[in-house]
Amino acid sequence: MTGIEDVRSSYDALAERYAEEIGDELLGKPVDRALYGCFAELVRELAGAGRPVGDVGCGPGHVSRYLAGLGLDVIGVDVSPAMIRVARLRHPHLRFEVGTLADLPAETGRWAGAVAPYSVIHLDRDGRRAAFAELARVVVAGGWLLVCFHVSDADARPGDARHLDTLWETRIDLTFHFLDPDEVAADLVEAGFTVMSRTDRESWPEVEFPSRRSYLLARRQPVA
Repeated sequence: MTGIEDVRSSYDALAERYAEEIGDELLGKPVDRALYGCFAELVRELAGAGRPVGDVGCGPGHVSRYLAGLGLDVIGVDVSPAMIRVARLRHPHLRFEVGTLADLPAETGRWAGAVAPYSVIHLDRDGRRAAFAELARVVVAGGWLLVCFHVSDADARPGDARHLDTLWETRIDLTFHFLDPDEVAADLVEAGFTVMSRTDRESWPEVEFPSRRSYLLARRQPVA
């Protein structure tokens, strides 16, 4: 299992190349753009009350940029200081902060919603449960969460994991988990969310890593 320090150091090493490779990927991903648009529509009233939305695992900030273009006040958060530096250089008009899924830089109920684009794939199930509990803490009651993750590929099924020690000619130490959407949905419910929509899709040709993907859109329920 990849530890948090391994994740941080690996993405620090990858930061500039990562931005070059995927910094404009949304141009070729119409389904993702549609789902982010749906998310923006759902959170707009809450966001209009002065609450930002979080882009958790923001990397070089391309999703933050897209959400900001839809009129949202966005805070990008990433475990990697180097990724945050790259994001700030590429998008100096936006806010980016170093933080983790276990300890988000936000007060309780501060965010209107959050997106987590492939940011839970390095966590085991206990780590994902802790992350969803932390997201439930910072997202206001009635707010929204969009979680994106890999489900399978030609050689891996849900529940499998793959370790990489090299990516784009760069030494890393990362474990990628392929997740079962039903399991992730159950963990979101346990954390206090209601899953309102599930979108599964195949990989987009010539745009991304060839994996099947799932997108869960969930609403934060009031605390009893």
